Amino acid sequence: MSQKHSISLNRRHFIRGLCGAATLGSLPLSALAKSTLHHQPGITTPQQPFLYFITFDLKTDNRRDVITLMQRWSDMAASLINEKTPPTPVDSGETIGLPSPNLTLTFGFGPGLFIHEGKDRYDLLSRRPAALADLPRFNGDQLIAARSGGDLCVQSCANDPQSAFHAARSLTRAAYGIAEPRWSQAGFLPHFSKNQTPRNLMGFKDGTINPDTHSPKVADKYIWADPKACPWMEGGSYLVARIIRIALEHWDQMKVSFQEETMGRQKKSGAPIGGVHEFDPLTLKQTDKDGNLLTAENSHARLAAPEENDGAQLLRRAYAYNNGLSFTAERWPPWRQGNEFDAGLLFLCYQQDPRTAFTKIFERMAKFDMMNQFTTHIGSALFACPGREDGHYIGASLLEG
Repeated sequence: MSQKHSISLNRRHFIRGLCGAATLGSLPLSALAKSTLHHQPGITTPQQPFLYFITFDLKTDNRRDVITLMQRWSDMAASLINEKTPPTPVDSGETIGLPSPNLTLTFGFGPGLFIHEGKDRYDLLSRRPAALADLPRFNGDQLIAARSGGDLCVQSCANDPQSAFHAARSLTRAAYGIAEPRWSQAGFLPHFSKNQTPRNLMGFKDGTINPDTHSPKVADKYIWADPKACPWMEGGSYLVARIIRIALEHWDQMKVSFQEETMGRQKKSGAPIGGVHEFDPLTLKQTDKDGNLLTAENSHARLAAPEENDGAQLLRRAYAYNNGLSFTAERWPPWRQGNEFDAGLLFLCYQQDPRTAFTKIFERMAKFDMMNQFTTHIGSALFACPGREDGHYIGASLLEG
C-alpha cells in the first residue's frame, strides 16, 4: 500500500497522515476516523530493511522549548512520511529521486525528561510512569556511557539506508538549540521475501517467538501500555534498546552443532532442536535416548521462552549493525586482543512494561545464557513511546496535560 494519500497534512490531521501504510494494531486505515487515539508507526509495522536510531540530550530547562521541538518534529514527520519537503528548515535534498521509502518514525521519552541530575527540571517527575523505572545493571554488562541513555529517541526505518538517515538528519537539524545528539546506530536486515524471519549476523533466525501483532487481545496484553497505570501512555509502548556486540570471529570458529546447542534451534530451518519447522513448539521437556534434554538448560531459546518466564513476552524489532573494525579484548577464552569487527545487534524491543518483560527475561539470560560467551552488551537505553492523539503533537498529553 502506498504511503501517498490525500489526507491533509495540517497538525489536526497529523495522526492520520503519519499512519501512512501502517496499520494500528489490527485496525485498517479506514478505521482511523472512528478513533481519536492511535499507536505510533514503527512498532507493529512490518520491519523495513534499514534503520537509523538516534537519541538526544535536552539542553534546555524550559518545558516550552520541549513542546516547541515536539510540535516541530511532529509536523516534519508527517511531511517526511508522506514524501513532502519538510516545512522547516530547508531540506538537504539527498533523497530526491529515490523510490518511495516506506518510512516510519517513532518517538520516545527517556527518564531524563522527568529527572535530570537529581532535578525535576520540567515539573514532570510526578508523571513519570512506574514502568519507566531505570533498568538494573545486568550480569556481564560493559555499558559505554557514550552509547547509552538519552532524553529523547527517534527510530527511523525505511526501505533504503539514505532515506532512513535523511529523516534522522532532518529531525536533528530541527533540534538545534534545544537538543543535541547523544548516540546513534545504523542497522540493516537481510532482504528476504515477505513473511520470512530475518537472520542475524550469527546466521540464525531472529524473532521467531514474537507475539502475534495481528491479534488485538495479544497486543493489548504484551505490547501496548496499560492506560490505567499511566493515562498519557494510552496507545503507547515501552522501548528497550541494547547494543550487543558479537564476537563474530570467535563464533565463526564453533562447529554448527555447538552453535545450534547454544541457540536452542537449528541453524538452517530455525526449527527447535528435534523439531522440523521454524514455528514448531520448543522442545523444552523432550529428552534424547540418553535422557538428556533436547533443548539445553542454558540455551538461548529456552531462557527466552515464555514458558520459562511465567508467560512474559515482548516484541523484538532488532537490526544487525556493522561499524567496521575496532581494537577489542575478548571477555571469554581465548581472550585475544586485536582488530575485530565492531558488529552485532541493535536489539530493540517493545512491551507493556519492561519490569515484567525485558528485565524479567534478561535477568536469567544475563547469568546463564550460553550465548554470553560470544556477546557483550555495550549500550542500553529505555524510552516511553506514547500513543498519538488526533489533532495533537506527539507527547502533548504529557507535556501539556
